[in-house]
Amino acid sequence: MILLATAIAIRDGRLLLVASRYPNQAQPLWNLPGGRQKHGELLAETAVRELNEETGLDGDVVDLAYVSESYDGNEHYLNAAFVVAPHETPAAGASARNAAGDHVVAVEWVALDEIARRMVVAVVREPLLAYLQRTPAQRYAGYHDAGIMIEWPADSD
Repeated sequence: MILLATAIAIRDGRLLLVASRYPNQAQPLWNLPGGRQKHGELLAETAVRELNEETGLDGDVVDLAYVSESYDGNEHYLNAAFVVAPHETPAAGASARNAAGDHVVAVEWVALDEIARRMVVAVVREPLLAYLQRTPAQRYAGYHDAGIMIEWPADSD
């Protein structure tokens, strides 16, 4: 099982998203900042670390928004999405501050009404939209088939 944590940061009616390149995807995929948990790290710590690595922002976990679970082929994923209060707003047009070769290629504050069009992966988009719309009140989403195969970059954690 691969444990993931993502950060939900909202400011002025906009959600912070990152665009990531994956070796087996033709176009970058928009997602919440986040990634794989490191050994000895709590999932809340993973969300804050990934927020910083992918966007340059520091933040504090406010709440657990939801948990989602899916299968990507034979791989089992569990993602904890945390509401995070960022310490500062990046400059307009700010780009990812990652080392060369990292999978994040863009960082953007996206209007909430644009999220459904921007995020194309249903297992990522649907639980987030349900949380943002507060419907249903359920804080768990499960998918037997993610509907997408992601090949992780060799250098990602």
